[in-house]
Amino acid sequence: MPLLQFDADFPVSEADADAFADAVTDLYVETMDADRSYVAVVVRDDCHLSLGRAVAGRQVFCSADVRAGRDEATKREFATAVMAEAAERFDVPEQNLKVVFTEHAGAQMQGVERVGGDWG
Repeated sequence: MPLLQFDADFPVSEADADAFADAVTDLYVETMDADRSYVAVVVRDDCHLSLGRAVAGRQVFCSADVRAGRDEATKREFATAVMAEAAERFDVPEQNLKVVFTEHAGAQMQGVERVGGDWG
């Protein structure tokens, strides 16, 4: 179960958060070869962010908790796609977009009726 958490330093309407979550889920499913039903997306808005090397304007930070095992090129493809989506949808300067991956063994990702397996 990937957990994709987005923090934005500006207000995001519920409708925009829903549309963004759907778009991000689609990008994850396509890029990471994953099942849509496992993807969790959180959008937190209007919070304080202080990103190094940021320029004036809106900021978005993504913390992506994912199952270990995907190669760097695949993760980079997802990161650049999700940053492009945030930049276009919310008018965020490219310098103000960051993604950090935290990788977990499959067994660290659990639901009520399921323990995740390893990627591969």
